[in-house]
Amino acid sequence: MIRTIVSVDGMMCPMCEKHVNEAVSGAFDVGSVISDHSIKSTVIESQDRLDEARLTQVIVDAGYQVTGIVSEQI
Repeated sequence: MIRTIVSVDGMMCPMCEKHVNEAVSGAFDVGSVISDHSIKSTVIESQDRLDEARLTQVIVDAGYQVTGIVSEQI
């Protein structure tokens, strides 16, 4: 499993979190996606490493800014 932690600017509320979660889960085959607007973070767990450029574009297209991505094997 791969955990991808994305720093996301622009999330202001739980609806923003839901919007990001739905955008990511709609674009990728993931086990889970959990966003937290208070710490400006989205944590994604997936079987395979995600394409960071595509992930960034999906979140940008949803109306948010990606300021960093870190992936780690779990």
